[in-house]
Amino acid sequence: MADMTANAGIEPRGPKPKKTFSRGNIFLYGTLIMVSMYYLLPLYVMLVTSVKGMPEIRLGNVFSPPLEVTFEPWVKAWSEACTGINCDGLSRGFWNSVQILIPSCVLSIAIASVNGYALSNWKFKGSEVFFTILILGAFIPYQTMLYPIVILLRELGLMGSISGLVLVHTIFGMPILTLLFRNYFASIPEELFKAARVDGAGFWRIYFQIMLPMALPIFVVAVILQVTGIWNDFLFGVIYTKPATYPMTVQLNNIVNSVQGIKEYNVNMAATMLTGLVPLVIYFLSGKLFVRGIAAGAVKG
Repeated sequence: MADMTANAGIEPRGPKPKKTFSRGNIFLYGTLIMVSMYYLLPLYVMLVTSVKGMPEIRLGNVFSPPLEVTFEPWVKAWSEACTGINCDGLSRGFWNSVQILIPSCVLSIAIASVNGYALSNWKFKGSEVFFTILILGAFIPYQTMLYPIVILLRELGLMGSISGLVLVHTIFGMPILTLLFRNYFASIPEELFKAARVDGAGFWRIYFQIMLPMALPIFVVAVILQVTGIWNDFLFGVIYTKPATYPMTVQLNNIVNSVQGIKEYNVNMAATMLTGLVPLVIYFLSGKLFVRGIAAGAVKG
């Protein structure tokens, strides 16, 4: 009883519980909602326009939901829209983009991961100089190298081909990916590497059995960066390929900027949504690992 009386006058310690609707929270969530609306509103307009018929679009109210939903613009964008003299829609460009994306992604990530692993754990004489030169490549404007690459691809016999564009994307993805992998592998405890060396493991055994299983987050980051960059690329696609091998983004430009015939806004919006679908799906499926990999591979080193 005496103890209860003595403790009755003692105030509880620790931080006060935060109010749910404090000024800070209202400002924070209000800002987030406004930013979200800023980015989601164009997406909403594109989506509702792509499922409207042209008579309804001509009424002028772009924000109103469709009175009658139709997927005919999506079908036309995929298989019937004209991109120059060809009227097979985006389907041909989609498969061209797939043929460009997969080998470019696999080659650039595979080579950059080995580069990052070697530069972080198997340093050789002049490795820092080599790394510095490699990273400088990430800051050279692409526009300054367009013509020299045209000459190089011409001499190799790859100009206008999918293989030539794969080579370009692989090389240009190397600097930033090497930086990410090098910083990620440098953040792994060095004791693991030394223990493997003591056990007699060599370069490739350590890479495949120790480093790769621990590097899933940074591989996801690399995949998302490469998929987004390669799939959305227009500049390299329009310069280093020809109409038969144009990627999807070049065909989208030809559909949207066509000056012949009736301007079909619903088909244009559907074509735009179809073109951006692949990187969007990949990002949503692996968003959490992307954040983890960026935190581990971009700020440590």
